[in-house]
Amino acid sequence: MTYPPSGTAPREPGPGRPSAPVTVPAQRRGVGAEAAARLRAAATTEPGRLQIYGAVLALLVVVFGAVTYLEIAARASSADDVVTRSQPLSADAASIYRSLADADTMAASGFLAGAQEPSEVLARYDADIEEASRLLVDAAASTDPATASHKEITTLSRLLPVYTGLVERARANNRQGLPLGGAYLRYANQKMTGELLPAAERLYTAETGRLATDSADARRFPFLSLGAGIVALGALVWMQRRNYRRTNRVFNHGLLAATAAATVVLLWLAVGHTVARAELRGAMAHGQESLDVLNKARINSLKARANENLTLVARGAVLTPDGTRDQYETDYGTGMKELGAQLEEARELADDARGSKPVKDAIDGVSTWQDRHRKARTTDDRGDYDSALQQVIGPEGSTGESFERVDDALERALAHEQDEFDTAAQDGRGALGGLPFGAAALAVLGAVAVIVGVNRRLSEYR
Repeated sequence: MTYPPSGTAPREPGPGRPSAPVTVPAQRRGVGAEAAARLRAAATTEPGRLQIYGAVLALLVVVFGAVTYLEIAARASSADDVVTRSQPLSADAASIYRSLADADTMAASGFLAGAQEPSEVLARYDADIEEASRLLVDAAASTDPATASHKEITTLSRLLPVYTGLVERARANNRQGLPLGGAYLRYANQKMTGELLPAAERLYTAETGRLATDSADARRFPFLSLGAGIVALGALVWMQRRNYRRTNRVFNHGLLAATAAATVVLLWLAVGHTVARAELRGAMAHGQESLDVLNKARINSLKARANENLTLVARGAVLTPDGTRDQYETDYGTGMKELGAQLEEARELADDARGSKPVKDAIDGVSTWQDRHRKARTTDDRGDYDSALQQVIGPEGSTGESFERVDDALERALAHEQDEFDTAAQDGRGALGGLPFGAAALAVLGAVAVIVGVNRRLSEYR
C-alpha cells in the first residue's frame, strides 16, 4: 500500500479504499517549555521533588548570605566612616573654629599689653594660626571639592592671611604708639567675627551633619537580611520535618548542618547589629551631643574674652546701632549669657563624675569671671584705665585668670567626652566586624550542606 509523502494532504478515503494515516508536521518545542515539562515530570516522583526542594533550599540560603553581606557591609562601612572620617572631620572643624577664636583673643590680649607683648601670648597666637592652617590643609585633602565644606575651607584659606596681615599692621602701629593700631585691630576683629568665624561655623555644621548621617546609616535596621534569614531557616525546618514524616528518620546531617549555619548567621546578625546600634547611638547621645555643646561653650568663652579685651582697646569708639551702648561690652554680655546656658546643658548631659567635674569647674570659673568683669568695668567707668587694664589682663585676680580657668576646664571636659565617643563608636564598629564575610562563608557552607544532605537522601533511591 502506498502512502502520500509526509507533509502532503491525504486523499479522501473512497469506497473500498482504506484510510491513510495523517502525518502532522513536526514542531520544535521551546527551551522554556521543555524545561517546564521536565520539571513537571520530575515533580511527579519523590526523587525529583527532593532535587527541586534541595535546589530551592540551597538558593534561599545563598540569598540569605548575599543579602546579609550587602546590607551589613554597607552599615559596617558607615560605622567605619563615623570612626575614621566624619567624626574626626567634625572635631577638626571645631578645632579650626576654636583656634581662630583663640587667635583673635590672643591678638587683643597682646595689644592691650602694650608695645612689648608677652612672649607667651605671642607664642599662643602663632600656635593658633599654625594649627588652623594645618587643619585647613588636612580638611581640604579629605573633603570632596564639590561639597559645601570644601567651599568653606577655600574661604577660610583665602581670608586667614588677610586677617594675620591686619594683626601685624596693628602690632606695628601699636609698637610705635600710634592710635591707628587700634583701628587695624578692630578691623581684624571684624574680619574674624564677620567672615572667618561664620565660615568656620558653617564648616563645623556641615561636618557634624555628615557625622549624623553616617551614624544613622550605620544604625539602619537590616530588614531584608532578617527577613531572608527567617524565610531560609523556616524552609530548612520545614524540609527536615517533611523528611522525618516520610522516612521516620529524625536527623539528616546535611540539613541539620545547614540549619545550624543559618541559625548562627541569623543570631550573629541580630545580636551584632543590636550591639552596634546601641553603641553608635550611645556615642551620639552621650559623646557627640556633649561635644557639640562643649565646643559651642568654649567658642563663646573665647569670643567673650576677645570682646572684653576689645572694650578696652576701642574705649567706647564702637557703639551699638542705636548709639547708646558699647558694642563690644554688649557682645560680651550676650556671649556670657549663652555660655552660662550651654554649661548648664553640658552639666545635664554629663553622665559620670569625670565628665561633670570639669563642667562644674567651668561654671564656677564663669561666676568668678563675671564678678571680676563687673569690678573692672566700674573701675574703667571711673576713668581709671590703668587699674581696669590690670583687672583684665593682670597676672593675679584678673578676668584673664578666670578665663584661663574656664578654658582649661572646658578642654578637660572635651577630652573626656571625646574619649567616650571614640570608645563607644569603635565598639559599635567592632560589633559589625567580620559579620559580612562570616555570613557569606556560612551561607556557602550551608548551601553545600543542603546539597549533601539531599544527595544522601537521593542515594537511597538508587
